[in-house]
Amino acid sequence: MSRSLTIERLLAATGEALPIPPGMKGVHVGVPFGPTALSEIEQLNATKVYVMSNKSSKPMVEDFLKTLEEKGILAAPINCDVSMGGAEDGLLKACNEAAAVNADCVITIGGGAVQDAGKLVRLWLSAATQADDGAKKATVKGIQAAQSRDPMPPLPPQICCPNSFAMAELTHVAGLVTNDNVKSGSTHPSLMPTVVIFDTTLSRGLPDWVRFGTALRGVEHAIGAVCHPKATEDIRSRALRGLALVNKGLKGMVEDPDSEEAQVNCYLGGWMAIRALNTGCYPSIAHFIQNQYSARFHVHQGSCSGILSARILHYHREESSLHQKSIAQVLGTEKGGGAEQSLPSAPKLVSDLVATLPGVAKDHNDANVNEEMLRDFAEYMYNQSGERMNKLCPKPFSNAGDVFEMLALPIGNF
Repeated sequence: MSRSLTIERLLAATGEALPIPPGMKGVHVGVPFGPTALSEIEQLNATKVYVMSNKSSKPMVEDFLKTLEEKGILAAPINCDVSMGGAEDGLLKACNEAAAVNADCVITIGGGAVQDAGKLVRLWLSAATQADDGAKKATVKGIQAAQSRDPMPPLPPQICCPNSFAMAELTHVAGLVTNDNVKSGSTHPSLMPTVVIFDTTLSRGLPDWVRFGTALRGVEHAIGAVCHPKATEDIRSRALRGLALVNKGLKGMVEDPDSEEAQVNCYLGGWMAIRALNTGCYPSIAHFIQNQYSARFHVHQGSCSGILSARILHYHREESSLHQKSIAQVLGTEKGGGAEQSLPSAPKLVSDLVATLPGVAKDHNDANVNEEMLRDFAEYMYNQSGERMNKLCPKPFSNAGDVFEMLALPIGNF
């Protein structure tokens, strides 16, 4: 099997628009993860493989783990301790386990939190091998300090097997949530995973909030790239193509959650969108706010997109009106929109799409966030990050009140 881009024949035309991310060796879409991962392990000459997984994915990979064990290359029992958002304690446990067995390859099976955690485990492995004290324990500060080394030593390879559509595996950014409920993490080109294998069988049995929530993130990434102040026309064009595929995939999954075609559409569209966003536009204003909302209120990022995407689009609708028309043209196609003036607004179309998605929160009360909590959050965001938000948003915020009004806008006002 070629260590490059492999996509089913029917998707070959789309594949031409999907370059492998810089620093990555191979991407495989629509292939069985087990034999593909084994082939990659062999080509990487890995002998101490450390496997991380969501708890829900563990039953699906037991045969794969048995094969690794029979080959004598499974370095430790599978780790299933990384929770939603990449909470600090589970991440540090994984770092220490991998370092204790001198892992030379990390395999991550599951959602975005596991994929990001795998990047940070690799970063810690590269630091732990250089430490004077071999018993040194991982800390968040230690992991973040490791990203500042110059030159950066080679990191152990990472094989990502996503079970959903968060797209963390296609970036060199790795998020975590500290014990203080603050979104943090690391970023460095060396954190880009080595290989990605997307096998739709890994998504079987996913709860709706994961399946549809992570796919909705593809919509968020796309509209964030399209409206970003630093976006070029090429970035916007790629993001819009991705948006069209994710929109088609979401509608297909609503009809049949296990549809392979719909899932692959969501994955390929999400791929286009995240690569567009990460080409000089990361993060978008919505991505930034939603990450912090997720960490503060313990809300899955897919539901954060369901609650906030349309509201944030509505806030800067005048300043980004031309780009929002492009978004409306893509999302409005399947609603029978014809002439430009007959299309609903982009925020309305996003809100209407969210309303069809099972398991995804639509409003703050769905996430148990009340008005007082929202006011406190708006104050926190403006006081801590107002300057940064104003660089990301087409319309600046004058004060915390602007942030609150945007967040609290009633759904029916789009």
